[in-house]
Amino acid sequence: MKFTSKQTLKSISDFLGCTFVGDENMPITGINEIHKVEPGDIVFVDHPKYYKKALTSKADIIIIDKQDVEVPEGKAIIISDAPFDAFNKITKHFSPYKVWTSAIGDNFKIDTGSVVHPNVTIGHNVTIGKNSVILSGAVLCDFTIIEDDVVVGPNSVIGHDAFYYKKKKDGYDRMHSCGRTILKNRVEIGAMTTIDRGVTGDTIIGEGTKIDNQVHIGHDTVVGKNCLFAANVGVAGCVIIEDNVILWGQAGVTSDVTIGENTIVGAQSGVSKSLAGNSTYFGSPAGEARTVLRELAALRKLPVIIENL
Repeated sequence: MKFTSKQTLKSISDFLGCTFVGDENMPITGINEIHKVEPGDIVFVDHPKYYKKALTSKADIIIIDKQDVEVPEGKAIIISDAPFDAFNKITKHFSPYKVWTSAIGDNFKIDTGSVVHPNVTIGHNVTIGKNSVILSGAVLCDFTIIEDDVVVGPNSVIGHDAFYYKKKKDGYDRMHSCGRTILKNRVEIGAMTTIDRGVTGDTIIGEGTKIDNQVHIGHDTVVGKNCLFAANVGVAGCVIIEDNVILWGQAGVTSDVTIGENTIVGAQSGVSKSLAGNSTYFGSPAGEARTVLRELAALRKLPVIIENL
């Protein structure tokens, strides 16, 4: 998320009531979660396991819960006892939640040839391009961008908040979502499918991709061009799926992995790590299909082998 007004290391630190290390006039242009950071951004880290990743990321300012840390040259830190809460405070301030009071929110734009069926609900800052069709019961949440020749099926939800929580003593605290959801040209979404918006960045469904009924796509996931997802596929957040990937029914993909282009993942498979492209995978955890099928065939012979021991 980019700030619309000028911010500096000192102004953000003062807003949070925190101390800082670095040039107080350092400009801050935005705030992003670790998977989406760019130069000029703020990011947060609250676990020693990820200190190095945050400090060496593209972010210029790191909200951290450790004072005696070596700050890389050209970067700065903001010291907070609760970096997650500080991050949430910033995003809620600069991109506050806005209540929906009608079926169509503020700043809605729709181009020529597009059709919105009855009983569709549209949030704030939503854009629909040319010749797209939004079918009855669909919900387009805040900051959703629908490009040209897109179909959104009945009762699908595009741009709901990210499933992202911080576990605390008294329960779970939700990360405030202020990112976008973008459906590129010629995307088709089936019925009762859900696509979550980015936390601070974008969830993107690439041009020409077709998604079946009752599919879930998590926050900040980027899907390439001309992919095909069958019913009941579940994709977690922060996944990169390259062009021409096929996920067959009930396949599941864990967070923060990459699936290479031209990959096919068989039905009911579980993707627990990144997959190289131009191959077919099957099983849970998913492996190269021919190898997995040979293993299954060998397992069927075990009873006979055991009987003959």
